[in-house]
Amino acid sequence: MQTNMIEVYAFATPNSVKVPIALEELGLAYELKAVNVRKGEQKDAAFLSLNANGKVPVLVDDGFVLTESAAILVHLAEKTGELLPQSGAARARVFEQLFFHASALSPAFGNAGFFKRSSPQPQPIAEARFSTEAERILGLLDVKLADQAFMAGDAFTIADIAHFGWLWRRQFPGLTLDERPNLSRWYETVAARPAVQRAIARVEALVEAPTSAA
Repeated sequence: MQTNMIEVYAFATPNSVKVPIALEELGLAYELKAVNVRKGEQKDAAFLSLNANGKVPVLVDDGFVLTESAAILVHLAEKTGELLPQSGAARARVFEQLFFHASALSPAFGNAGFFKRSSPQPQPIAEARFSTEAERILGLLDVKLADQAFMAGDAFTIADIAHFGWLWRRQFPGLTLDERPNLSRWYETVAARPAVQRAIARVEALVEAPTSAA
């Protein structure tokens, strides 16, 4: 029985949205606290006391502070016994996708967006490098989903939640799902889940919310 209120420090970012999605899917009560990264609030001393790395999201679960979105997803799945197979090859496939996300998809998407939109000076070589890599990754995922329903197999897991965050914000690196029919089917399936829709609505509302990190 849930006795404590989970707190999530977050904003409307690809990594932040993963945590409310998992919490909504798992039926756990939580409070979202806005950390407006557009205003630099992730560098405030109060927030840095929670995460010295100065990044969202951060989970506070009955005094236990945890950073890194993939680690948070694993914690929540293990806490409840859901969204992550208990053992064997099926569990390994979920972790395979979580590590692929952290080592390949997230850096490629984030850097493609930075060099396309945020770099102080044009960096065409870097932009091309990361955009090409992001497109390659989309192709890999599209092929994977040709013969399975979800990222780690036939069941919806935290692997799907991890990938969904950046695909939800794919406009930032200038990517589309055009000509990726399997990936498009997967994305539409995940986006239609009621828990995902509730989480997105709550995260998007943080854009106008006052900071709660202080």
